[in-house]
Amino acid sequence: MRGDMYRILVADDEPIERAVIEKILKKNYEGQIEAVPAVNGREAVKLYQEKECKIALLDIEMPGVNGLEAAEQIRSMDENAIIIFLTAFDEFSYAKRAISVHALEYLLKPTAEEELIPTIDEALWLLGAKMRPETTADFNDKVRYTENVKLNAVAGSIMKYIDSHYQEDISLQDVAGYLKYSDAYFCKIFKQCFNRSFLVYLSEYRVEHAKKLLEDISINIKDISSKVGYRDSNYFTKVFKRITGVTPTEYRIRTLQILEKQEKE
Repeated sequence: MRGDMYRILVADDEPIERAVIEKILKKNYEGQIEAVPAVNGREAVKLYQEKECKIALLDIEMPGVNGLEAAEQIRSMDENAIIIFLTAFDEFSYAKRAISVHALEYLLKPTAEEELIPTIDEALWLLGAKMRPETTADFNDKVRYTENVKLNAVAGSIMKYIDSHYQEDISLQDVAGYLKYSDAYFCKIFKQCFNRSFLVYLSEYRVEHAKKLLEDISINIKDISSKVGYRDSNYFTKVFKRITGVTPTEYRIRTLQILEKQEKE
């Protein structure tokens, strides 16, 4: 990529925010990226086309044509546009619309260098793949591969955190904060990674650990409840039955009967 110069549209109605982003880009991508500033969505669409930009970094909340509307227009002009959203608003509706225009990333303001740089790196990698003489199918395969690698990495971090903290009273907000994601964006990513909600996944994870503990008759069910993150043993019983179809006591009896039968055989 060194030696190639790409234009990246930086659209934000706040001059300070634009200046911060331009400074980060200049510091990290001198000679590789040229920032094209825009003060609103209408100007963003115009400059994206006029300056032949390849990447659009768009603030969502701008007067007149907002960032989401500008993204839709840019996408209609350039199906391979790489779109990155910035917003000060943690709204799930924004995240859903960001998905609809196939945005690469959805970042919260104020822009943090440690979050922006990996996203730009990924955009440049995709752009390099796109600019080589390959078929559309080849490029789409690379995009899917990159997205899968990214999701696998995120999924690994999530599982590691849950494995370390499932015995505690953890919440979606705790994991999102650990990964430095907004709650809305984390919900979207989690569903993509595990095809279920955070609460359902956590409940199933805890129940699987509870099953192993139930094989040890020296541990009472109330203690097992606490060991897998439930302070209320009655609630634990309800969750366990909803997932397995039986109560913890019934599961323990059934499991012990199976083990006893296996020993006799």
